[in-house]
Amino acid sequence: MNSHQRFLLHLADNALILGQRNAEWCGHGPILEEDLAMANNSLDLIGQSRLLYQHVAQLRNDGSTEDSLAYFRDQQDFFNFTLLELPHTTALAPSARAERDYAVTIARNFLFSAYMVLLWTQLQSHEDKQLAAIADKSLKEVRYHLQHSSDWLIRFGDGTAESHAKAQAALDFLMPYTQEFWSDWPAAPLVHADAQGLKPTWLDTVEQVLAQAGLQTPPVAGYVTQGKNGIHSEHMSYLLAEMQSLARQHPGAMW
Repeated sequence: MNSHQRFLLHLADNALILGQRNAEWCGHGPILEEDLAMANNSLDLIGQSRLLYQHVAQLRNDGSTEDSLAYFRDQQDFFNFTLLELPHTTALAPSARAERDYAVTIARNFLFSAYMVLLWTQLQSHEDKQLAAIADKSLKEVRYHLQHSSDWLIRFGDGTAESHAKAQAALDFLMPYTQEFWSDWPAAPLVHADAQGLKPTWLDTVEQVLAQAGLQTPPVAGYVTQGKNGIHSEHMSYLLAEMQSLARQHPGAMW
């Protein structure tokens, strides 16, 4: 697998894994409108992943399909950011039965969407014309994801004392994972020439929204996760088991 295919899988895995996580709110949203909004968010992301997996399969020309890439790779073969595989809670135990926290979902979508708006914008001019077309379509969707999550983060931060505290706790928990956005890896030149190049604009977007919400920008330090290198948290295996179990029980089935 060359660096370009690895980069495409990274983009596809990011979209698929976050789409899977956000889909967990289907039927459990805090209000009906948000139940539908999060379902649509998930469909957008899974749609992006399908286009990217199809592109990888065409480039490989080895019998791979979008389904085999999504459902029949093991944990170490996924290259998504660790941030995206975390459950909707600040509880770290993988089997914890903690209640889902919508503030964690919103904060994660905000941090990641702010990054992807910048990345998809840049990839619109990529020399891979298929990737550039996917970027053009995805940018329209992720701009809405950013607007949706920004609006809700401001509502949380500028709401009750409890909602403010939940939003701040979610940001404090998630922000260190964003270090992986900027860390070096073999496919980095395909993302942008300077891995730090998008960071100032991303941080400016984050700080502007948090200021409107009356929230503090958390310090970023500590261990830098390595999900994009195939080294994942303990949560990833649980997520994949749920996502892949049906396809693996009935390989080759048509739906």
